[in-house]
Amino acid sequence: MPENSAVPPDALVFIVDDDISVRESVEELIQFQGWHALTCASAEEFLSQAIPDVPSCLVLDISLPDLTGLDLQDRISADRSEMPIIFITGYGDVPTSVRAMKAGAVEFLTKPFSDDVLISAVRQAIGHSAAALADRASLQDIKDCFNSLSRREREVMALVVVGFLNKQIGFKLGISEITVKAHRGQVMRKMKAKSLPDLVNMSGRLR
Repeated sequence: MPENSAVPPDALVFIVDDDISVRESVEELIQFQGWHALTCASAEEFLSQAIPDVPSCLVLDISLPDLTGLDLQDRISADRSEMPIIFITGYGDVPTSVRAMKAGAVEFLTKPFSDDVLISAVRQAIGHSAAALADRASLQDIKDCFNSLSRREREVMALVVVGFLNKQIGFKLGISEITVKAHRGQVMRKMKAKSLPDLVNMSGRLR
């Protein structure tokens, strides 16, 4: 079995194509790489699937019996944004490919394509998905930390990240400098911030 250390072992590749021979051949290719594959014959069948919280991508045919591949891309762009799309088609044209790529597709392949080209595209897509999921998890952790702050700690944090000194913060909030220092320490601890620049970066991500 080929070694793909750059791709998470739990990566999942969805294959949506109404041609069973294409579904089976792509599924076999994906599984040979050691990745998980799930096939669907239509966009509606795909939409009925539960999407696990693992790095994933979608190998999607343009021409489908219900929703087209482009319609499905529009449908999932918001709630499944961490799932990159690789379009495959036997009837590619420039306007269609441009629309797909502008909407965020990572690749647009015209049949027949080589196994290496598809695997390279899937590897790239899974990498994008893993990075997006990690970023989402990191942001959620920051939000959870921020939600643990008291009202006063949030007020202190808001002034700290824009550059106010402890003395200035105390004057603005009507509290002593010692109290500001105590709140500031609590903010750093609860936010798990290693430094002031780290805290400023967290504040920026929250905005």
